[in-house]
Amino acid sequence: MQVSVIATVLNEGEALRPLLNSLIDQTQLPDEVIFCDGGSTDNTVEILSEYQEWLPLKIIVVPGVNISQGRNHAIAAAAGPIIAATDAGVVLSPTWVEDLATALQKSQAAVTSGWFEADPHTDFEVVMGATVLPMRKDVDPQKFLPSSRSVAFLKSAWEAVGGYPEWLDYSEDLVFDMALREQYGAFPFVGTAVAYFRPRGSLRSFFRQYYNYARGDGKANLWPKRHAIRYLTYLFGLPFILRLIWHEKWQGWLFLLLGIGAYTRQPATRLWDSTWGWRPPLRARAFALIPIIRLVGDVAKMLGYPAGVWWRLRHASKISR
Repeated sequence: MQVSVIATVLNEGEALRPLLNSLIDQTQLPDEVIFCDGGSTDNTVEILSEYQEWLPLKIIVVPGVNISQGRNHAIAAAAGPIIAATDAGVVLSPTWVEDLATALQKSQAAVTSGWFEADPHTDFEVVMGATVLPMRKDVDPQKFLPSSRSVAFLKSAWEAVGGYPEWLDYSEDLVFDMALREQYGAFPFVGTAVAYFRPRGSLRSFFRQYYNYARGDGKANLWPKRHAIRYLTYLFGLPFILRLIWHEKWQGWLFLLLGIGAYTRQPATRLWDSTWGWRPPLRARAFALIPIIRLVGDVAKMLGYPAGVWWRLRHASKISR
């Protein structure tokens, strides 16, 4: 069956080349590649146009669209029955198209989940990736909700659930996944279909990313219990420990160290496996970054989530699902 690769882009410029090159290098070249540009003001469209010589690439320009709208425009223009979705800023494994499409046809499923992994370029990005991204062994394939940087689905399934939610600018792929899962059940997991992407390279950009993710969660009413636990931990658990430190000294410090250890154990395990051969001082600094990154991420989420909830309350009429 014909496979259409889709993505939406905005002001990606030269960062698009690794993705486009990885599409050229696929063991199964897609039958068509459709990019929806949201109105780039740089050379994004020009770079895409260069690659029409090597890829069956169609460019759609729709100024002002968000990610969901861009994806929907690209999918609507696709001729193939199989849609393979990805994002700008990633590099696809050579068998990505083949693995997703083959699994979809063999399983006769409506959706197949691809995988994603960090592609760090700096020491900081190594720590960031280990801190915020799960390893393949950490996920339950039966429950895994794929990112739209690595997923394939039938165009008919996209139509059946009403496409990506255009009222949502972040966490839109999770809402789309949930609608698909409700209708079609669990997705076959294809761990070899990997999209590699760079983790955030600074705490500032990481804060902005997680603020937007949490704002999307609030808009879509995703994971309210998870967010509530975070608020309870910081509003009640942390003050309790600080009070113990003030009054009881060693008991408080013990509770704090145990809490930090439990909170950072899984990222530290991942980082331990990723930093063999690092000089001890550099490795020690890397481990010290884990609680800082997690704290910054938590603060970003605690600020972003209520902003999303407030938006949801004011725009209830826009929410279609």
